[in-house]
Amino acid sequence: MNAAEPSALTILVVEDDTDLRELVLAVLASAAFVVQQAQNGLEALASVRSRMPSLILLDMKMPVMTGWEFAAQYGSEFTDCARRAPIIVMSAAEHVASRAQQIGAAGYIAKPFSPDQLVEKVRGFARR
Repeated sequence: MNAAEPSALTILVVEDDTDLRELVLAVLASAAFVVQQAQNGLEALASVRSRMPSLILLDMKMPVMTGWEFAAQYGSEFTDCARRAPIIVMSAAEHVASRAQQIGAAGYIAKPFSPDQLVEKVRGFARR
């Protein structure tokens, strides 16, 4: 299998809203991505410490550890950019692009989004 194929990519979905997280997981799995999940930034850190995904979809407002806190800790622990998974911010905030830029994310997807928009965004990063 070629590493550029979507089925070779592992996506970590970091989202505290159970219904939305389950929807995102189902959509990405049906598009042949391997998916992992975390309910907050602390769980996400544990996940990336054990297995670095290809891409991280990150909500910003979460209990326990926010997306901002996760991004700061992630950046300090994983300093080698070549080995670090890029982050796509998922947010309903009015200025989602600036929030993504604040944490050095590779991109963003504004909530609400359609399943097609989600897959298109993830595939776009997969081609990079």
